[in-house]
Amino acid sequence: MSACTIAWGSEGPPGPGRRDGQPSDPVTGAQKAAAGGPSDGLPGLLAELDWRGLLEASTPGLAGRLASGQPIAGYNGFDPSGPSLHIGSLVPVFGLLHLQRRGGRPVVLVGGATGMVGDPAGTSAERNLLDRETLEANVAGIRGQLERFLDFSPGSSAASIVNNLDWLGPIGMLDFLRDVGKHFTVPYMLAKDSVQTRLGAGLSYTEFSYMLLQAADFRHLYRTMGVELQAGGADQWGNITAGLELIRRSEGRPEGEELAHGLAYRLLLDPSGAKFGKTAAGTSVWLDPKRTNPYAFFQYWLDRGDAEAPQLLRLFTMLPHDQILAIEAEQALHPEARPAQRALAYDITARVHGEDAARDAVRLSAAAFSPEPIRDPSMLAALHEALDGFEFTDEMLRAGALSIAVASGTYPSLSEARRAIAQGAFSINDEKVMDPKAVPQPIAGEFLLLRHGRKKLRPGRRRG
Repeated sequence: MSACTIAWGSEGPPGPGRRDGQPSDPVTGAQKAAAGGPSDGLPGLLAELDWRGLLEASTPGLAGRLASGQPIAGYNGFDPSGPSLHIGSLVPVFGLLHLQRRGGRPVVLVGGATGMVGDPAGTSAERNLLDRETLEANVAGIRGQLERFLDFSPGSSAASIVNNLDWLGPIGMLDFLRDVGKHFTVPYMLAKDSVQTRLGAGLSYTEFSYMLLQAADFRHLYRTMGVELQAGGADQWGNITAGLELIRRSEGRPEGEELAHGLAYRLLLDPSGAKFGKTAAGTSVWLDPKRTNPYAFFQYWLDRGDAEAPQLLRLFTMLPHDQILAIEAEQALHPEARPAQRALAYDITARVHGEDAARDAVRLSAAAFSPEPIRDPSMLAALHEALDGFEFTDEMLRAGALSIAVASGTYPSLSEARRAIAQGAFSINDEKVMDPKAVPQPIAGEFLLLRHGRKKLRPGRRRG
């Protein structure tokens, strides 16, 4: 398996063909008709998802339904427990984007109700109730991020957002048991992989009921919005098929006809085998620039390994096949130039944060890792902001290089800082520190740039 593996669960210059530096179009929907859209439309959706590395499974009737060429609405659920999506959410987001580009109608379901309950398909615990004001603020933040991908303007393929708290919240227990629960047997529910994997460690009745809530969502959207397709990660397959079962049993199915369909995306794993989307420090990479600034976002993608970058380029850009194949060929010939990483980082940063932010990230990254010393105060100020730099005082300077190496957070302890100095690995203002007691001289009287090797850097600015 490659460094970035897709597997079943129980989820600089831009490169060849991108010499203009422009990202792929971020919106579709109503604009698709004007742009032409993919010539094979909905009948080609599954093949496109497969080529991109997104497709894991689909129900038997879906290919035939798409082949009809008739418009179809599909939905994917998202957790609104916070005001921002993270990059682990990009697989379903791009799935909805491909659907819309081909004339489908994407529906985004935010789980205001199910988000309060831990899903046994994951590792989450039961969650706290969100008040309506917080929930609405989170939904607004998520919608703003999705507008960088999906087109919500009026039209036959316009995206929409719904909140399942609106229909699940008012349902009483007896009504739910009568209208939903009676259609499922306990053996059917116990047989689901998402339940089996949690039984040994303990599974609450609340979590056990999660698939019924998700099934009720699918039926509600089928009835009220004509949604025929539910998509989700491979670890959601049991919940997706539970929704199909509820629709079959309660809506009545004509002989030989499937009323609704399911699609599972492959789960993306990082090189360690964990779910994709975490930094080396274990923190999430967010789409919200206040949580992960555009430079750090860009750098995350630029730092992907040579084996995983081409795969991620297929997954997380809308570049045409021929351009991606050209980049992959160049990557194979000249991996040291990192064409796949550069194209990926620029394109996804431009889509999420805009062209200006992507260009700034390219400029900052080039300066940060250039062999030439940085002496431009404006560049140092930009690096300080982008990298969440430290502040220093005259007292810290007088304490010497060893002390400031630790106070800045470059090293966790004096002993590690001493070792780095002895090995010639620590520099200040791109000059190696030889004397631990040396007093650093700020650039333009205001800035310090601390480095451990060439990769780790900590910009500092005089306080006040």
